[in-house]
Amino acid sequence: MELVLAESARVRQGESLADTMRGVWRIAVVALLAMLVAGCQTLLPKGAEPPVQPTTQPSEPVVEPGLPTDTERHRVALLVPQTGENAGVGQSIANMTTMALLDSKSERVRITTYDTARGAEAAARQAIADGNKLILGPLLSSDVKAVAPIARAANVPLLSFSNDTAVAGNGTFLLGYVPTQAVERVVEYAQAKGYSNFAALAPEGPYGERALAAMRSVIKERGGALLAAERYGRSATELSGAVRRLGRIDGYDAVLIADGGRIAVQAAPALKQANADVRLLGTELWNTDASLAGSPALRGAWFASVSDGLYGQLADKYRARYGEMPFRLSALAYDAVLLTVRVSRDWKPGTTFPINRLFASDGFGGIDGIFRFDNLGIAQRALEVSEVKAGGFAVIEAAPTKW
Repeated sequence: MELVLAESARVRQGESLADTMRGVWRIAVVALLAMLVAGCQTLLPKGAEPPVQPTTQPSEPVVEPGLPTDTERHRVALLVPQTGENAGVGQSIANMTTMALLDSKSERVRITTYDTARGAEAAARQAIADGNKLILGPLLSSDVKAVAPIARAANVPLLSFSNDTAVAGNGTFLLGYVPTQAVERVVEYAQAKGYSNFAALAPEGPYGERALAAMRSVIKERGGALLAAERYGRSATELSGAVRRLGRIDGYDAVLIADGGRIAVQAAPALKQANADVRLLGTELWNTDASLAGSPALRGAWFASVSDGLYGQLADKYRARYGEMPFRLSALAYDAVLLTVRVSRDWKPGTTFPINRLFASDGFGGIDGIFRFDNLGIAQRALEVSEVKAGGFAVIEAAPTKW
């Protein structure tokens, strides 16, 4: 029985799998590749090549150059960095795709990893030349911009791990956590609880601009007022100046700190000193920062994010298998594989990926909860709202379980 689920070997332009497999019996190729799934990489030292069969074996047909033919499975490419400064997160993503294939017990999907650190365009061209009909990745928005035109010309859609909405559309779908959705969710929750006058503290740059735009949109749609919005650069002096200016303004009952935990911990004491009753609000960046619970000024603060319940179980399983904790966003890869497996039930191997299936009205389920793509290809996620407590975070409104 064929058990090939994934090809974790890095595919580089100009290399051929046959160079290391020549002389192997055709029937042995399937068994060997099964041993080399990404989850089994620890069986070989890093960088080591699979053992080559002795040349004294009986004469058999050799494997032809390029990837082996497989008409029973869907060819799916994974484009992530496997070398360079982002190799760690790339490997975490690759490992998650292996786990998802094993957990889903799918024998209809074959995933091959291509290293974008050696050139995203070259990786995409090689993936398409190898017959892949769907691309998972890339990770970085700059790589998405480089790969998208190549994939579009070949009618191969991208399920990217980026959260840069500017690169979505025309066959490029984003699985990344879009910050504006978390801002909208927590502000809506605050409004439902009676808060109507808001202020905001946001960093200079695209993230802060998008957070403020999302906040203004929700307030305008649901009623209320944004009384003040202070911006700051990336220095302690600029941050403290913005906090002081905000503290001199009266009338707001909730303030959004549109930044990560480190900034929130620095800003919260002064904001609370200026207005002890103000409700502090945060973003999805707070979800992975345990230091927030150690700040008395942040007790009672609210933020929205994807649910961590299932992810915690997955992370423990990952650590047991690979000996280390995964990167948080590697859960996107797990969900991407589950989505692919679902679509593969009605997708004939070798044919164009049925892109219309990605717009299913009921969406998809995954480690991070349910999600669905809007008409631009951006994943709309069901988010929960949590409160910062002395010992950690407590969910105060669960994420929806259906659309």
